[in-house]
Parts: sequence; structure tokens; C-alpha cells
Amino acid sequence: MDSAVNVYIESLIGDRNDLLTEMEEFAQRENVPIMELAGIETLLQLLRIQKPGRILEIGTAIGYSGLRMAEALPGVEIVTLERDEARYKQAIDFTGRSPQKDQLDIIFGDALEKVHEVEGKGPFDAIFIDAAKGQYQKFFDLYTPFLTDEGVIYSDNVLFKGMVAEEEVENKRIRQMVKKLKNYNDWLMNHPEYQTVIIPVGDGIAVSRKK
Repeated sequence: MDSAVNVYIESLIGDRNDLLTEMEEFAQRENVPIMELAGIETLLQLLRIQKPGRILEIGTAIGYSGLRMAEALPGVEIVTLERDEARYKQAIDFTGRSPQKDQLDIIFGDALEKVHEVEGKGPFDAIFIDAAKGQYQKFFDLYTPFLTDEGVIYSDNVLFKGMVAEEEVENKRIRQMVKKLKNYNDWLMNHPEYQTVIIPVGDGIAVSRKK
């Protein structure tokens, strides 16, 4: 999205509470990847329309998006996974200070290894994928069996700062990540069982629903 348009949209977004503002400042200072404001507001509006009762989030980080979802959807139950121990502890600390803390069930561990534990906490009306970008397709395949018939999968960062549209990316590591995201997008858009749209807001959000 055009940067000037994005700045304008973000200028229209209201202030968050003190805890969320602290988390945003912490994320910026410590280089923790959390959703951009326009992106998270779009996701929250889609969830308000969908009204899920139970959400699975793959990639807790410091708990920011989980708390935003819990705040936007009173009564929703969120199961969220984080494999980085430092981030997990930070999420426990931040969410423990929130009135929405009881809505979040934070699991420490790799999402590729916690399938059976998560299965026992489902089914889920929504799945939010926001973890290791190179593993998005695996996450999708592993966890969509626990999705309700009317469920929706939201995948963040699918445009990766616009790099998926570039002909060549110089950095080798980033180039490999971009390649995997492009493959994921192609696979997702042509999935025989799901209909997907990619929304060019924030860092790109793919919204997938069963046909």
C-alpha cells in the first residue's frame, strides 16, 4: 500500500489503552514483529463480522494480537502458541496484566510439535497464522482439520513488505523467505477446498474460507 495512504489510515485509528501502547513501544524498541496498525484493525473488523467463539493463533510473540482480539471480541476463547521462550515469558507477563487474561490460553512450544495438544482444545472457528513464514503451508495443513465448517483462516505477512511482487531480492536469506511466501500464496489461491482473497493492508492478509 502507498505509504502516504497508510500513514493517513493510521492517523484515523483511535488510541489504544495504556497496556497495549506499552506493548507497541516495547515491540518497536526490542524489534519484536507485531502486526501493523492498519493490518490489525482490518483483522479485528473481519473477526467482528465473523464472530468466532474460539480462535487458534499460531505465533503469540508478546501477546499483542491475542489481546487485541480478546478485547475486540468479549467472550472469545483464544488458544495461542509460541516457541520462543523469551517471547512466551513476555507474553505471560503482558497478558497477565490485562482484564482479558482469562480469554487467552498460551502454550509454549513449536506449533509443528503441539498438534495433538491443540486438537484437544478445538474445534476452532478461526485460525490466525502469524509465525515462521517458511512454515505457513505446514501450519495450514496441520491445523485446518480442527476448523469448523464455517471457519476462516487468516494468514498475515503474505505480501512481506511488497517483496513478493519484486523480480529479484538481493539478500539470500530474505530471498528464500520471499520465495516460500510466494509459493504459499500461489498454493493458497489455487487450493481446491478453500476460497482465498489477499487484502493489501498492513503487511498483507490472506483470508481463506472453505468452499
